[in-house]
Amino acid sequence: MRSTLFLLLAMLLAVAPARAAEPAPQSGTQLRLYALDCGTIEFDDMGMFADDDSYAGQPGTLVEPCYLVRHPKGTLLWDTGLGDAIHALPGHVRSEDGARFKVPVTLQSQLQRIGVAADDIDFVALSHMHFDHTGNLAQFPAATWLVDPTELSWASATPTPAPVVAAHFKDFPAPQVAMQGDHDVFGDGSVRILRTPGHTPGHRVLLLQLRNAGTVILSGDLYHSRSNFEQGRIPSFNVDRADTMASFDRVRQLLATHHGRLVIQHWPEDLAALPAFPGFLD
Repeated sequence: MRSTLFLLLAMLLAVAPARAAEPAPQSGTQLRLYALDCGTIEFDDMGMFADDDSYAGQPGTLVEPCYLVRHPKGTLLWDTGLGDAIHALPGHVRSEDGARFKVPVTLQSQLQRIGVAADDIDFVALSHMHFDHTGNLAQFPAATWLVDPTELSWASATPTPAPVVAAHFKDFPAPQVAMQGDHDVFGDGSVRILRTPGHTPGHRVLLLQLRNAGTVILSGDLYHSRSNFEQGRIPSFNVDRADTMASFDRVRQLLATHHGRLVIQHWPEDLAALPAFPGFLD
């Protein structure tokens, strides 16, 4: 009797239609990266961006993008640029100390083009606390500030370390989430804020896993130019040279492991290679 039941069961399984396997969820599905124009800086002398004197006396221009990340679970603004206040100045320019700071278009106007209001930003995070990355922070008090406590403590010291502007964040009322180590913003591995100290004590980069573009790393100020990356050149004003070199190595390993793309945030060619706003990388 038992053998007959086993035989019938086997026959039923043999003729039953196979159930299609459910597709595995893809990391990065619906994830979008927008690059926004948050200014440029023209320098008379780029010497400070390499402590081996390789840029001494050379003029140059760095771009100051902000990045909006749209995820099914929310939005993240990565870095906030020089500040829309410069846009209100004559010619949209502020000049000082051998540099010209330009903001031809406001961050808010660009967000409005894609239907995003300041209150729609769920999270704001800064690669580090230098003034050219914190200029518009105060515009997003409804967001949750993902902050590295080491970086915030350093930037809040007296006297204020250069080139930090404490007024950009001193009274920022947004709720904070302290990032002690690497931070997975949405909990699915697609948007990760990684510790890369050296430029500043709590410097970080942003790693994205996009459906079509694959792995993309936004550099913050770990690198300022392609030659910084390719030649391992370190700015003279970095707070720790050894930590910088270790962070260089970490990012190189990540790029190799994931066959990733590095976007050097300050480098004009890297910004130009991304889809022009309001286009996006996905």
